[in-house]
Amino acid sequence: MEREHLVVMGVSGTGKSTVGRLVAEQLGRPLVEGDDLHPPANIAKMRAGLPLTDEDRGPWLRAVRDAMNAGGSTVVACSALRHSYRDILRTAEGRVRFALLVVTPDELAARLVARTDHFMPASLLASQLAALEHLQPDEDGVTIAAEPTREGTASALVGVLSPTSADAAER
Repeated sequence: MEREHLVVMGVSGTGKSTVGRLVAEQLGRPLVEGDDLHPPANIAKMRAGLPLTDEDRGPWLRAVRDAMNAGGSTVVACSALRHSYRDILRTAEGRVRFALLVVTPDELAARLVARTDHFMPASLLASQLAALEHLQPDEDGVTIAAEPTREGTASALVGVLSPTSADAAER
């Protein structure tokens, strides 16, 4: 069976890590946590309230891709905000699918303000929303509105991506 990678993506606060972990558990795959692969300079920059540049993101995205290649099928939590960033991830071995989590800006802001254990400050939300490029027709993926609970979002995502419904849900 060919490797398959599901990249749970979106701006900070959408629940990528939690939803990704829940989907990984449901699919029996390891989770690649993109945040864990940021170099210290990127984390320091974000902590200081400075948005990352494409030059900052390049090595990080290649590290995420390399982690995808390190084993079998994976679930990946990664912002993957721009089409060009997803191009890098698509060079991983096997099929790479994307799931864009969508949350209202007001809800995102509330989540980020309430979050105390993350290096990404709420002040960077506007730059992330500005950078976000929605999935394009040439990308293998789905856009899914986040449910009231992360568990509901994970279950809905697994349902949408199941072999029987995947073809109907593709872009």
